[in-house]
Amino acid sequence: MTDDAGETILAKERYGCLSLWKAGDWRQRMNDGVSLIREKIRAGRMEQRWTDVQRLGRLLSTRSVDVSLANRSRLLIPEGFREFLDVEKGGDVMVVGAVICVEIWNPRAWMDQLKNDMPEFGELFKQLSS
Repeated sequence: MTDDAGETILAKERYGCLSLWKAGDWRQRMNDGVSLIREKIRAGRMEQRWTDVQRLGRLLSTRSVDVSLANRSRLLIPEGFREFLDVEKGGDVMVVGAVICVEIWNPRAWMDQLKNDMPEFGELFKQLSS
């Protein structure tokens, strides 16, 4: 999950889940979103949303980190990210392909997510594939 320069981003998704991104894809996605927000600020369309803008800024500044994949694509998850994943050092994780990234899940959180999402699978597949 590295880009052409060999760079990878680790991001916090939801409690119990981290994601790995090609750094170029991640940066483009974030830059596009931040540029749109800046345009809205310049146009005066965010004046009633400063609290949300500040909250987003705090989340963006702590959401991701550059990581290196070691031999055999091994990943050392940084401490604050491992706490967010809620997995002990050396503990088991679930690795799930998610089309645009690779997700790393706490096994309990993954099972909870599956329980919530699986009943809607058929309808979601039909909507996205038609």
